[in-house]
Amino acid sequence: MSSANASSTDDVRFLPRVTIEQVEEGTELAPKFDEHGLIPCVTTAAGSGEVLMLGYMNEEALKRTIATGEAHYWSRSRKVLWHKGATSGLVQKIVELRIDDDQDAIWLRVEIPGDASCHVGYRSCFYRSVPVGSGTHTLQFEESEKMFDPKQVYGDAPNPTQL
Repeated sequence: MSSANASSTDDVRFLPRVTIEQVEEGTELAPKFDEHGLIPCVTTAAGSGEVLMLGYMNEEALKRTIATGEAHYWSRSRKVLWHKGATSGLVQKIVELRIDDDQDAIWLRVEIPGDASCHVGYRSCFYRSVPVGSGTHTLQFEESEKMFDPKQVYGDAPNPTQL
């Protein structure tokens, strides 16, 4: 579904959470946002199943994601709605959107042009591992090379990572 022919976010309705049966076994979309108005979203590559990123959505981001078929998130650091790929062109096209059993987490399966998702240039935002049980906590790179040059893609746009 492309943005051009997608329905309006006005057409996306979340129902009130009334009963456990409704939430866990029913067909009504009644997401539970946390005390900050956010719901976590795990995003994976549709083809490989690889975890690409963990983001958060507020109500508007989830509605836009459903309405457009493209991933939208809420940037906790920048405090803005974020259409993933709007700057880089690496738009996440939704293949499947799932919600978990108690409707407080989202899972997106996406396809991305260029097959990369991380603003640092790697395919996945989870490009490093932490050794467990070894006594060392030196991060190890699991992706050997970047898929794109962030400076070429983003130019002088500010880095979204906040210290």
